[in-house]
Amino acid sequence: MNCDSDVKMISVEEAIEAVLSVAKRRPPVTVPIYESLGKILAQDVISRDPLPPYRASIKDGYAVLASDGPGEYPVITESRAGNDGIGVTVTPGTIAYVTTGGPIPDGSDAVVQVEDAIVGSTSDDLKRVQILKSVSQGCDIRPVGSDIAQGEVVLKSGEQVGAAEIGLMAALGVTNVKVYPTPKIAVLSTGDELVEPTNESLNRGQIRDSNRAMLLAAAIHQQCKVLDLGIVRDDEKEIQRVFDQAFSSGIDILLSSGGVSMGDRDYVRPLLEKRGKLYFHKVFMKPGKPITFAEVLPGSTENSVGSKILAFGLPGNPVSCLVCYHLFVVPTIRHLFGWTHPHLPRIHARLKQSIKADPVRPEFHRATVYWESDGSKNSGFVAESTGHQISSRLLSMKSANALLELPATGNLIPAGTYVPAILISDLSCTAVTRSLPTPNSVCITQESAPNKADVGKLEESGVRVAILTVSDTVASGAGPDRSGPRAVSVVNSSSEKLGGAKVITTAVVLDEIPRIKEFLERWSDVDKMDLILTLGGTGFSPRDVTPEATKEVIQKETPGLQHVMMQESLKVTPFAVLSRSVAGIRGSTLIINMPGNPNAVAECMEALLPSLKHALKQIKGDKTEKHPKHIPHAQATPTNTWEHSYNKAAAGVVEETCSCSH
Repeated sequence: MNCDSDVKMISVEEAIEAVLSVAKRRPPVTVPIYESLGKILAQDVISRDPLPPYRASIKDGYAVLASDGPGEYPVITESRAGNDGIGVTVTPGTIAYVTTGGPIPDGSDAVVQVEDAIVGSTSDDLKRVQILKSVSQGCDIRPVGSDIAQGEVVLKSGEQVGAAEIGLMAALGVTNVKVYPTPKIAVLSTGDELVEPTNESLNRGQIRDSNRAMLLAAAIHQQCKVLDLGIVRDDEKEIQRVFDQAFSSGIDILLSSGGVSMGDRDYVRPLLEKRGKLYFHKVFMKPGKPITFAEVLPGSTENSVGSKILAFGLPGNPVSCLVCYHLFVVPTIRHLFGWTHPHLPRIHARLKQSIKADPVRPEFHRATVYWESDGSKNSGFVAESTGHQISSRLLSMKSANALLELPATGNLIPAGTYVPAILISDLSCTAVTRSLPTPNSVCITQESAPNKADVGKLEESGVRVAILTVSDTVASGAGPDRSGPRAVSVVNSSSEKLGGAKVITTAVVLDEIPRIKEFLERWSDVDKMDLILTLGGTGFSPRDVTPEATKEVIQKETPGLQHVMMQESLKVTPFAVLSRSVAGIRGSTLIINMPGNPNAVAECMEALLPSLKHALKQIKGDKTEKHPKHIPHAQATPTNTWEHSYNKAAAGVVEETCSCSH
């Protein structure tokens, strides 16, 4: 047997890749919508009815014929929410009282709000009302299907179900939905020194078992079902017996802590290797080097994870145990749960104090990350160490919401240095409330740093993509980023059509021109991204400034791309004409402004796909990319109106900007 120094350790990135390559997403199950909260949809949810299903009043008021204009009219009927006023038609010279949400009576084509009317006399059992204001047809009326059209995809497979999603399904009459099921996790601790936390006194050499309670709580926090296997002594036969019990209980993941190092009574690794395939048992990291991962065959027991169980032998030191859980187990749980992007999010944070890097192994330093604003460029995320980082000191995990990724240099990293931080809990915890930003403050930047391995692989080929969500709401923490993850999913699913595209980095910023420009310039000039997609900030709101920031950065405009996106969006909503998005080129980078609506992002990307791959090659000076031959408009026979519009737009772009022959 090789000694410890002879055993090759793999990197954290390699270890995570190995785990996720083995983890197989579980088959979906159908559950009542009220049980789907927090789960990932395994099917699209499509509206079978339009919403509203009838013309509905937006306000309390009077249903009128717009052509009648101001004057005094008799009220011939009332239409309230839940009461459709059947059998009465509004004719010229008459009106009907309607409440908010009430059906619009036949014959009427507008609503005058009650504030613009005065109740007058009553005669012949008819109340008369003075209409004070002229209105146009359609005023304050929600047309049939104006909220949701019949047959519209309302929720897409891969989206997580929250309260709003459950409300949407209820409104659509969806009572059951397919989701990816909850993984089941078994947890045990190994060690002769361990006793239950209920022990009031400790004998010499004993410690209370903290790892099991910690892992059970962490698994429950991820909404997993848990099985507590208790404490197992350092006895090979006893550990084998408990393993057999676990493997026959229908679990998806086994988590054990302790017994994975090189001691003569560390039995976890050889027993797992005996039952299945061992992928690694040492990772080049601090803390947490002695971690074992194996794929175990449960024998004849039927199991939901393709008849195999994922087994993690976590280190016995409490901090090492929990750090390894976050880095390796949480992405595995999310993958089984159906998450499209199971990795923990990353941001960049400024060190509050200097930290000495380990000279041998990359370190995952426990820290509290929070927002600090002093009204200057120094505003941003700050990382404050939780103190002494020895792997047995569980206090270093207390209040930690991030793991700082520190390189193995042995150098002192000075205060003020920006370092990548992996978020292990919600930034809305109490630690971040020290100095929360306001919507008008300097930008909160939630950036996912380019992965070095990914960058290296894409140096020679492939399209490097960066995604910037521009939103006061998201950046200030007042709401989730739905557009960013959707854009990442769209790019990844279209990777082949874009010539091997991969999202390298993402960020969230407030609607502020200087900070939007900062990202666009850095991603273009320094990080050399091929494609930058901005999401949001393209409308008429006073805070919508993404186009202005983009125009200050780009060197050439590409109006054809904007035209195609608008043509596609107009199929969905007439409000598409209100978009002010721009697109253009800076150096060798294509920058495109996209809407902030997640569905609109997908629609626009789909419309651009036929030309994007060619465009990106052209920007880099590649004249060999094949593309459709240009056909004069007079000879073209488009199959539909949209195709005709697209051909006209594409032809205009080709004639003006394409340098290759046709």
